[in-house]
Amino acid sequence: MFTTNNITDGNITYARKLLLFHWPLALLILATGAFGVLMLYSVAGGSMLPWAEPQLVRFVVGFGAMALIGFIHINFWRYMTIPFYIGSIILLVGVMLYGEGSGAQRWIDLKIIRLQPSEISKVTLIMSLALYYSIVPMNVQSRPVWLLPPLILIFIPTFLVFSQPDLGTSLLILISGLAVMFLAGVNIWYFIFGTFLGIGLLSAVFLSRGTTWQLLTDYQMGRIDVFLNPSLDPLGAGYHITQSKIALGSGGLSGRGFMQGTQSQLDFLPEKHTDFIFTTLAEEFGYFGSLGLLTIYALILIFCMLSAATNQYRFGALLTSGLAVMFFLYFFVNMAMVMGLAPVVGVPLPLISWGGSAMLVLLGAFGLIQSAHIHQPRD
Repeated sequence: MFTTNNITDGNITYARKLLLFHWPLALLILATGAFGVLMLYSVAGGSMLPWAEPQLVRFVVGFGAMALIGFIHINFWRYMTIPFYIGSIILLVGVMLYGEGSGAQRWIDLKIIRLQPSEISKVTLIMSLALYYSIVPMNVQSRPVWLLPPLILIFIPTFLVFSQPDLGTSLLILISGLAVMFLAGVNIWYFIFGTFLGIGLLSAVFLSRGTTWQLLTDYQMGRIDVFLNPSLDPLGAGYHITQSKIALGSGGLSGRGFMQGTQSQLDFLPEKHTDFIFTTLAEEFGYFGSLGLLTIYALILIFCMLSAATNQYRFGALLTSGLAVMFFLYFFVNMAMVMGLAPVVGVPLPLISWGGSAMLVLLGAFGLIQSAHIHQPRD
């Protein structure tokens, strides 16, 4: 697994590529996207506007782009990795200078689309690390001198996103990057040491509060406070999570029914079309509906990891497994957040929540997975 560094095209015809296309994965993605449009239709009170129709258009465009990216040879994306990474860093710097958004400078207006560069940087970082570990010999990759380049690759986008300030996304970028290093076979003792270092850093975050060297902004510390005890500000910072828990509990086993949720339909639930859309789903379809979505997510993850495990091309295998981890972090953090098991950090539910950048970038990532799957070495 993950051992071959070279691959030949083999002059694969388009008919052959269609045959090798990962259709089960594509169908699961279609099902998830359709479920997302259905939920946006519900939270709009039975209307395709303002959310469901634009989301449907974006999904169709993104799904087509996924197929196109998948049909392009994986070596092309390998060669484009460095330009893509540099471009994403330039966009992150641009969003710090000209960005806009609520609470954090997360968006940059390109006139055609309002782009969220932090979403792009997640993918380009994974591509860069996959490229690096497909070049570096496996017998030297755990030596300290060879650890410095990937750590720098991870640090740059993590720091730039954290400076927006977007703590949640910066942590996802950091964890995704470290996951690729782990999957590449870097010595596990480094990760054990890093865990203790992380515990020490977390302690420093709390100890720095109220000092001149406070590590997090006041609103970030406030989110942590509310996560630990929502009752501190039930009508302010704790309102989101309180209403979310009410919606989750009121759904029961089978839910209140489609478009019958009280928390979402009566506008008690803030951000019901974005970060907290899972609570709407849970209220209307209950435990069984939530379990159904989680099953689809799990199958997507399993198919991706199986594709990576059978791919002998090291770059493609690491790229696929790294993007699978990124996808897992999306839905795990979002679901933990709305259930009160993690602080509110503004992470969307993949392919369900309203939003252009996150959906298009994620579908592009699945296109890279398809490319690695289609063009992997075969006997």
